[in-house]
Amino acid sequence: MTLPVYKRVILKLSGEALAGEKGYGIDFDVLKNISEQIKEVKKYKVEIAVVVGGGNIWRGAGASERGMDRAAADYMGMLATVINALALQDALESINVDTRVQSAIEMQQVAEPYIRRRAIRHLEKGRVVIFAAGTGNPYFSTDTTAALRAAEIEAEVILLAKGKVDAIYNMDPLTNPDAQKFTELSYIEVINRGLGVMDSTAASLCMDNKITLVVFGLNKSENIKRVIMGEKLGTIVRGEIGNGGNY
Repeated sequence: MTLPVYKRVILKLSGEALAGEKGYGIDFDVLKNISEQIKEVKKYKVEIAVVVGGGNIWRGAGASERGMDRAAADYMGMLATVINALALQDALESINVDTRVQSAIEMQQVAEPYIRRRAIRHLEKGRVVIFAAGTGNPYFSTDTTAALRAAEIEAEVILLAKGKVDAIYNMDPLTNPDAQKFTELSYIEVINRGLGVMDSTAASLCMDNKITLVVFGLNKSENIKRVIMGEKLGTIVRGEIGNGGNY
């Protein structure tokens, strides 16, 4: 039987991925598909934590550009991630996957506060842990949250699941048909080329803590499992120099 190559992972889901084809709100078919993939992977005793974005509900950066106070806009974005986290928790528990939501902003009625040791214990007990409300601080993205939580819980890899693209490209593949796909990169290359897959703070955190990043698309029903089982999908980013190659 094929065994997973990772035992503890952070799955980073953007708000856009949860929105599916609609581009806003929550697509319940997408939510169901993600939940079923997570349940399938759990059969292999993989410990899974999830970081969710909130861009399908609110984008703090966009509001800030239109004159809103940046801190207020970011806090609103954190609350949007809590909505997504609760939706994902409900979808997982509806198919009997034991799940806990931990929020970086305390809200005891709907989620546990984020406590590192408690999160690790939940993972060891086979529960899925969903990290909500980002880092709890404005000016930090949910990509940075994924990097920070991965370092804290000693995850081996961040699986960055994209809704519209399936890898890292040298330019936007949605608007440039000549865009080239990278198979492997280093974090230095990601930062120096300005590839935009994650912000420089998140990339630096991953590089400093030797956390592998895999960027792939959610467009296929078993892609999460395929990546965890070691299949080469999308783009892999490591601390060492990559080959800068493309398909």
